[in-house]
Amino acid sequence: MELLLQKVGDVNKKWFKMAGLAFVIWYIVSRPEAAAGLVNQSLGGLGSAAESFSTFVSAIP
Repeated sequence: MELLLQKVGDVNKKWFKMAGLAFVIWYIVSRPEAAAGLVNQSLGGLGSAAESFSTFVSAIP
């Protein structure tokens, strides 16, 4: 019984990954400007986080 539930869980994970990937592709194709803006904002946020972390680490005596 446990093995069957594990197989069902693996199948669900596979389908969720495929659905997520299909959604990302659909979003990029249907709204390329918005997708590019989202990526740009995400990378800008990562840059800000890296800068803040660097400031924090240099403040440690």
